[in-house]
Amino acid sequence: MKNKMLLGVATLTLGLYAGSALAAGKLSVVCSNEQDWCDLMANNFEEATGIDVSMVRKSTGETLAQVRAEAGNPKIDVWWGGTGDPHLIAAAEDLTQPSGLEPQDLLGWAMNMADISGGKTIGIHAGALGIAYNADVLKKKGVKPPACWHDLKDAAYKGEIQVANPNSSGTAYTELATLVQLFGEDDAFKLLADIGENVNQYTKSGSAPSKAAARGETGISIGFMHDMVKLAKAGFPLKIVSPCEGTGYEVGGVSIIKGARNVDAAKKWVEFVLSAEAQSRGPEVGVYNVPSNSKATVPPESPALETIKLIDYDFATYGASETRKRLLKRWDKDVKPQG
Repeated sequence: MKNKMLLGVATLTLGLYAGSALAAGKLSVVCSNEQDWCDLMANNFEEATGIDVSMVRKSTGETLAQVRAEAGNPKIDVWWGGTGDPHLIAAAEDLTQPSGLEPQDLLGWAMNMADISGGKTIGIHAGALGIAYNADVLKKKGVKPPACWHDLKDAAYKGEIQVANPNSSGTAYTELATLVQLFGEDDAFKLLADIGENVNQYTKSGSAPSKAAARGETGISIGFMHDMVKLAKAGFPLKIVSPCEGTGYEVGGVSIIKGARNVDAAKKWVEFVLSAEAQSRGPEVGVYNVPSNSKATVPPESPALETIKLIDYDFATYGASETRKRLLKRWDKDVKPQG
């Protein structure tokens, strides 16, 4: 991970900060980040540019399905946020297009996404995958907190784990791909099936399990640590675990849809969301991921990636359409509850 954090070397012109002097227009955005972050960025962009934003929030799996269905006649101009794997798949399937921008000051893992996709998606943030538990719930049940991925198959956690469905959630697909890279495919699916015996619900959204754990509706969740930080900071008894075997991470993406009706406005959006100024606004709405612009302010609450045992996540392989399709088909067969 560390050797991917070299700075990008090109130029980015942020003329959009002339604000409302820019010509007004319109833009259709699908946001796969948290709703508060979606709303804040849309409002900030409108104020900076005078461009009217129509935004809807959807998970990455839902968005990829929509982009595929609308190929040749897209209703979306730009897709912002969510894990990078589905963005890379959309790029490989020629559903997105290069922005033509040459961004400056981006960290190496953000530029890596652009390199893999031929410039069709660029990294906007990074976040590590982790486990969270409600300390009050586990204490009441007399259950020891988990420390490792393999702990989650313990029968003591029966009915206490919540995680998203990887068919709809980029978070859950990152978990699936992470375990395959950590343990090998066969052992990973055996572990996922064993953990599945303790799962009470597979949610559509990747952030929903940790919200449920925070509220005490489930004892344990799997998700991204920065989402867990937000909940813990709000006062919920949520404790965050970096699994002992190591863990994967996401690089969120931004992509312009091929055939976008408002491509110039879409390019301005990409400029905006890659800027240090825009990325530094996250903590206002409890966003604690690591921004991709090296000059953005990193919230002190953000998980320190350099202190986490991260795998060398293979975005090129696990962001490939055939790999994803095969792994999801096996998940449906070997892990998904039947009936």
